[in-house]
Amino acid sequence: MTDKQQQHRRRMPALSRRLFVALAMVSGGLTFAFDEQTAAQQAKPIPKALHDVASTETRQTAVLAGGCFWGVQAVFQHVAGVTGVRSGYSGGSAETAIYEQTETGTTGHAEAVEITFDPKTISYGQLLEIYFSVAHDPTQLGGQGPDSGPQYRSAIFPRNEVQAKVASDYIAQLNAAAVFARPLVTTVEPGKAFYQAEAYHQDYVYNNPGQPYVVLYEQPKIEALHRLFPSLYREKPVLVADSAS
Repeated sequence: MTDKQQQHRRRMPALSRRLFVALAMVSGGLTFAFDEQTAAQQAKPIPKALHDVASTETRQTAVLAGGCFWGVQAVFQHVAGVTGVRSGYSGGSAETAIYEQTETGTTGHAEAVEITFDPKTISYGQLLEIYFSVAHDPTQLGGQGPDSGPQYRSAIFPRNEVQAKVASDYIAQLNAAAVFARPLVTTVEPGKAFYQAEAYHQDYVYNNPGQPYVVLYEQPKIEALHRLFPSLYREKPVLVADSAS
């Protein structure tokens, strides 16, 4: 078996599963798919965080999980002030930070993204505002959209105590104000490392704009970002491929 054939074989579990979900949407689950689209298209602004991370640094990182990392990565790739977004895994060990193992839901990992950003342009609190309002549904327990399992949970992996405090306070603030119809289920999980995912998961939405899952479930999130955060939206995404070149 050639290297190219081996690479293709490794890709199949990720692509075939989500392609199956997308085809199911098209053939018999259009109502569910359009419900997901409608949720993104009807997303509304939420209150800004009362507390934020103050910093004079030019570079910070944030790690967030909210369902399939394809769409979460794509959303933040279009945010001004973000200098890089990598898809990966957080919550478990280095030994199990592999797609096939993570998908069993037994590793402790969640599909997550690591966001590198300039806090002078966009703050940690603003990233959380985007995360809660358009990147995913923070009230959905046990998965996200068509994907179920703890590996698709809503979770924040703070890089330090200050981020943990800001995230916890913001969750409490949104719950107290009853911003959403249901309580937020987002967990704050400090002290967890981030492990970059396989290369075929990086820039997936950009590289596969016509894939049914992407069209039905991920693209509406980017459109919602553009609509709700026009001053923070940028047309050209920051890609992992660009940083590697």
